[in-house]
Formats: sequence, C-alpha cells, structure tokens
Amino acid sequence: MKNTSSRGTSGVAGRKNGIPEDDSFLSPRQWAVAETHRTPAALMRLPLPKRIRALVKLHGTPLMVIDKRILIEEYKRFCQLLPRVQPYYAIKSNPHPDIIKTFRDLGGCFDVASQGELKHVLACGVSPHRIIFANTIKRPEALTFARRARVKLLTFDNEPELYKIAKYHPGAQVLARLKVANAGSIVELSLKFGADQELITPMLLKARKLGLKPVGVSFHVGSQCTNFQNYQRAFEATASILREAADEGLKLSMVDIGGGFPIRHFKAETVTLETFAAQMRRELNRLFPKEIALIAEPGRALCGPAGMLITRVAGRSIRNNKNYYYLDDGVYGDFSGMVFDHCKYEFRTLKKTEKFLSILAGPTCDSFDTIALSVELPELEVGDVVYVPNIGAYSCASAVVFNGIPPAKVIVV
Repeated sequence: MKNTSSRGTSGVAGRKNGIPEDDSFLSPRQWAVAETHRTPAALMRLPLPKRIRALVKLHGTPLMVIDKRILIEEYKRFCQLLPRVQPYYAIKSNPHPDIIKTFRDLGGCFDVASQGELKHVLACGVSPHRIIFANTIKRPEALTFARRARVKLLTFDNEPELYKIAKYHPGAQVLARLKVANAGSIVELSLKFGADQELITPMLLKARKLGLKPVGVSFHVGSQCTNFQNYQRAFEATASILREAADEGLKLSMVDIGGGFPIRHFKAETVTLETFAAQMRRELNRLFPKEIALIAEPGRALCGPAGMLITRVAGRSIRNNKNYYYLDDGVYGDFSGMVFDHCKYEFRTLKKTEKFLSILAGPTCDSFDTIALSVELPELEVGDVVYVPNIGAYSCASAVVFNGIPPAKVIVV
C-alpha cells in the first residue's frame, strides 16, 4: 500500500489539534492529542515504576497511556507475520487520533463502521482509498457521505442492503460478508453478521446487476479468537465461493479475513497471532492465488498491547472479610471492556509486599461498578497506584461519563 496521506474531501469536518471540529464523537478532554498534552517521549524510557510516578505527577489519574513504540512494533510484527495481508486498522478498538496517524504514516489502512468514524479518519489525514466501510448495515446518510467523500469499498450481508447501496452509493465496490464459525472466540460476531455460504454468490451477482462492483468476500471469526480452525474453515469456504463465482463469470479480486487476532492479557496466556501465523500463511498461499488481494481488520492485535491504564485508590474499607478498594476508574469508564468485550485484566501495583485476597470497585454510586471480587493485592492505602497492562483496546473506546465522573485521559506517547 502506498504510504501517502491526504486530508481532503468535500463535506469533511475541519481539524483542530488533529480532532474534527464538527460532529466529532471524541471529547478533547478525554482524548488528549500530542500537541496538547506534550508528554516528553524520554519519559517512556524510564524504568516502569519511575515512569508511572512521573506520568501520575504530570497528568494525574485515571490515565490511559498508549505507548507509540509498541504501536509501531505491533504493526510491523503483523506485517511480518502475514506479509500478503494489508491491515485495515479497526478504529472501533481505540479511535485516538494519534493512533490513527501513527498507522497512517506506516502505510496502514482503516476499517470504519459509521459516518462518525469515517469523518474522524478522514480528518486525521487518511486518503479515502485507504478506508473500508465495514459495517454491513449503513444508514442512507452514511452511504451518501461515503460517496461524496470518495470512499468506495463497502461490505454487506443481505440483499436489502444492496438495494440501499445501489441507491445512495451507485457504483460502489462491495464485499459480501460470509457467516463463519466463531467457536472459542470471546465475542461471537456471527450471531449478528454474515450470510450463509449458499447466498454469497447469488448476492454478488445481484450486486453486479444493480450496477455495483462486486470485488470479493469478507468474514470475521469472532473477537479474541484462539481457535485456528475458525480461520481454516473460513478460508476454505471463501476459496470455494471464489471458484463458484468464477464459474458464474464473476471474477473476484479481494478477500477480507477480518479481525479477531488474539493478544495476551495475562503473562500465563500463550495463544497469540504468532502461534498460528505460519499455518495461516501456508493456507492463504495454498487457497488464494497471488492476484487475490488479502486484507484484514485487526484492532486489538495492534493497539491492545500498547495500552496501560493507571488508576489510584480513592477509598478503602473491609467488606466480606476482604480489603475493599475503590479505584478512581471503573466499569463505566475504562474497565468497560469487562462488560462489552467480556475481557479480563491483570491488576498490578508498585508495592511488592505480601498479598491478600481483595475486592476492587469503581468510583460510581452503583454496585454494578465492581471490577474484581477476588484478586490478590498488597495492602494498599488511599493514593496508591493500581495499573493494568494490555488494555489499549475496547476500553477507553466504550467509556462514558456517569455520575459526572469522566473516563481516563488517553494519551499516546
């Protein structure tokens, strides 16, 4: 993919400090860009305890810190492990402008799911040809905006959507999303998305009749997928569809293998993309000729390992014969991934003393805002730090203001 960036299309919001001025879904108070927070890059090279203390002194807590060096490493690792596959970063995992710009400058492309995300990526200086509008259900207004913005690559998984695309974005390039097995994945996306295999070719032929440009097939094996068989079956089904379409006189040129690539949230976890990358390369090369463009939609795999959430103890008590700590962030904030992403996190402290079974809760007046019921921690005092690694994805992206308590400030350094 050519490493270029351009701002511009008509109808796209203006920019201020890298954030769209109009219709932005990101609050600058939460999503602090480099031009405003001005955190010295040298600070990230300090030993971890000193780094955390320096960050807390500079920004306070709660604070979500995205390590730019790790973003770059994870992007390059993905490209090395799957050299045929062009990554389209799924910005829903973490839409921070500085993350988008980092991947933009590395030659990355982007997966958006709404008009708001599309505006945001364009305002971050990404060229329209580097974007896929990958939500299979799109509002008519969003399709009109995508057409005016010259974003041509779209996905669908049902025939009514084809008629809508043909009406509001005539001539668009479309990929049909295939329903595939999600067994063993943390979030089973096929419960909501994807069409049965026997419907894909007929729908692609229908797309051609409607004046659209059918270019390929997409699928998603589910989020945090540790079962390679999901990918294997999806590859084989997709290859079969490409052959079937060719027999009908329809030559497809693109396969989107989606996302779901797993990361480690705990040290003891072993399955990552590296675990099955060699097997994946072999199967992709076996099933898809070189003229087939392969793309993917990694989100967690690129930004998850780069994120560290720093919180502090805001209050403490003893409940149920356990130390009970109230943190200054909770499930309405940057631990929201526990609810929406079904994620589990590793809680660490700067203290190295004896550990006791403890309870962690968030700062809101809701008992639902409980983070962990049984976690081993040293005895902590008000003001002590609790930090969480590998939390850069599906955390701050779904955080909200509740009880008037804002989510963590998010910075990329």
